[in-house]
Amino acid sequence: MPDLTLWGLFVVASLVLLLTPGPAVLFIVARSIQQGRTAGLVSVMGIHLGTIVHIVAAAIGLSALIVSSALAFAIVKYLGAAYLVWMGIRTFMAKELDPELPVVAAEPLRRAFRDGFVVNLFNPKTAIFFLAFLPQFVDPTRGALHWQILILGLTFMGLGIMSDAVFALVAGTVGDFLRRSRRFQQFLRWFSGTSFIGLGATAALATNK
Repeated sequence: MPDLTLWGLFVVASLVLLLTPGPAVLFIVARSIQQGRTAGLVSVMGIHLGTIVHIVAAAIGLSALIVSSALAFAIVKYLGAAYLVWMGIRTFMAKELDPELPVVAAEPLRRAFRDGFVVNLFNPKTAIFFLAFLPQFVDPTRGALHWQILILGLTFMGLGIMSDAVFALVAGTVGDFLRRSRRFQQFLRWFSGTSFIGLGATAALATNK
């Protein structure tokens, strides 16, 4: 088990980071406004399934490999960037929603989960975060490091699910009103598509230094 004092400091530091909007929050907000609260919450679960992969990778040392290997880092980086850009292009090409139709259908829900998972899975900054941030709260005298990293990672994920769910619920509630405006639909398509492509460009420019 991590030291309780260090764990408490980790919780505070994690909350500060999670409440600062970043790529995952932007993705969740855009999805929630576009498709509603349910799709936003499904996106949150997909994102944090990707977080589990990064936690396990950090615990067994794969994050260190990705950051230290230029080839592995480049593969992860460009796959993630390409997927984000593709999502942006798909958003630009999407048809306008009919305000009288249900907000979310079964297929978009599966797609929201998949997109959230893939976006976070291929985000090299997440791997770097776990490699650089978690070790600051690990105490070698408290036992096996991989168990401490696993506990801290799951703590971060739990806090992330709660904070991201709040973003999804708030954005989805606002979206229920704004989605009925055809002008807002046009703005949202431009905003979402541009955001995804911008996130893809950011991922492509990420470094492991």
